[in-house]
Amino acid sequence: MGRYVVRRLLQVIPVAIGVTFIIFCLVFALPGDPIQALAGDKRADPNIAAILRDHYHLNQPLYMQYWHYISGVFTGDLGETYNGRAVSDLVSQRFPITLKLGLTAFALEAVIGVVAGIFAALKRGKFLDNVVLISTLVLISIPVFVLGSVLQLEFGVNLKITPVAGIQQGWPQSYILPAIVLATTSMAYIARLTRASMTESVRADYVRTAVAKGLPQRRVIGLHALRNSLIPVVTFLGFDLGALMGGAIITERVFNMPGIGQQLAQSLYLRERPVVVGLVTLLVLIYLVANLLVDLLYAVLDPRIRYE
Repeated sequence: MGRYVVRRLLQVIPVAIGVTFIIFCLVFALPGDPIQALAGDKRADPNIAAILRDHYHLNQPLYMQYWHYISGVFTGDLGETYNGRAVSDLVSQRFPITLKLGLTAFALEAVIGVVAGIFAALKRGKFLDNVVLISTLVLISIPVFVLGSVLQLEFGVNLKITPVAGIQQGWPQSYILPAIVLATTSMAYIARLTRASMTESVRADYVRTAVAKGLPQRRVIGLHALRNSLIPVVTFLGFDLGALMGGAIITERVFNMPGIGQQLAQSLYLRERPVVVGLVTLLVLIYLVANLLVDLLYAVLDPRIRYE
């Protein structure tokens, strides 16, 4: 196991370099001069603009610009904005907000989705199963911004249970509503995935053997059927955790939460290329670590899986 973890961590390095290089090329290929945009197309002093371009290495070839960037990343420097602020400062300020939102949504979708899927599988073809299938299909079909606006109106304006927007009241008051919106679609997918996987597991030979041995139904379902059914669910959750940590841009915009997603949207609009590349680099690393954790969980869920 230890060798496998070390090998996977070493594999993260070339993957991270390759992905960040692609992102770097795409972002810096966007049209427009960011230095000129700082002062306006007609007011920029040519001397100052030249100094800024030299400071941010914009006069150098693209591969040299990337070398300056990636060499800084390995020392913990994600670069700086065109206003001179360190990108790491933006991350330290905004990432905790996205982290709270993402983990709250992750807990909601994992618990509710898995439980709903289990009950639907055990009551397959009955009323509860139909309710889960229909409700999840409806949740998948509703756009996030529509669901967010409706919940804001109902729970924030009419019932006054939660804040309409912002994070002034802290966790959980200011986070629970956007977390529900953020978790809704994934929760529906997890419920359907768990139902399908559980339905297949309860029909397997090893489950029938456990029942024939006289084991209690709770032990058969919880220890045998559920444990193997969770492997595809854990895979989905691992991918989704990386996406949640990316800061759902739409959700943070709807609820005016100053997290990574909102910062990323603002930086794209303002063409703050170093911020975009720095934030995406951070998200890539989170995504890779989340996938490593998923691989390690496979061995916990299924003892037949061994990493040599």
